[in-house]
Amino acid sequence: MNNLLFKNKLKLSIFLVWLFHASAIIGIGLGYNDWFIQKTPLNLSVSLILFLLVYPVNDAKKAFAFIAFMIAGMFAEWLGVNYQLLFGSYYYGENFGPKLDGVPYLIGAYWALLTFITAAITDYTKWHVVAKVITAAVLMVFLDYLMEFNAPTFDFWHFEGGMPHLNNYLTWFFLGLLLQIILRVLKIKGNKLFSLHLYLAQLVFFLFAYFYFLKL
Repeated sequence: MNNLLFKNKLKLSIFLVWLFHASAIIGIGLGYNDWFIQKTPLNLSVSLILFLLVYPVNDAKKAFAFIAFMIAGMFAEWLGVNYQLLFGSYYYGENFGPKLDGVPYLIGAYWALLTFITAAITDYTKWHVVAKVITAAVLMVFLDYLMEFNAPTFDFWHFEGGMPHLNNYLTWFFLGLLLQIILRVLKIKGNKLFSLHLYLAQLVFFLFAYFYFLKL
């Protein structure tokens, strides 16, 4: 019975993830840019809640790792926002939710979420753990790369000069690599199917946004 309930919860969660992302794609495609862009933090928050329930983050070790990764991500971003270290010179807009000293709580949670789901995706392979760690970090950077093009339009964050420099992506890679190593050392595992769908839904959404706003 418990297994059946989890399968139903998993199917519903995957459906909701795609429903929210597909709705945003259709809405933006129909020209309702402002309304759907303003709802992007809600979309990310729903994805976060579903992740916590379905991955799931259901024991002390996972909760500790998630909170630690969130703090690490926020601290790195704090250094960037306030001292122009690591990522370059940038600031956060008003569309990423509440902030702590200029850094949205949601970006810290996103660092943690992305670390967990990319690691789970690589568990589909039989690769050596080193290859999994590197691949997961690359997946993190790739999604960030797509988000960077849309960030100013979505009022997520704004880099001086428009776009980030190479050091932004290098920082993402090496910090992602560190978090992936810690995750493997802690031997944390989660639902691979949900992780894959959540990553792909965000990938499709930001790919669409990239090409849509490119032609405007």
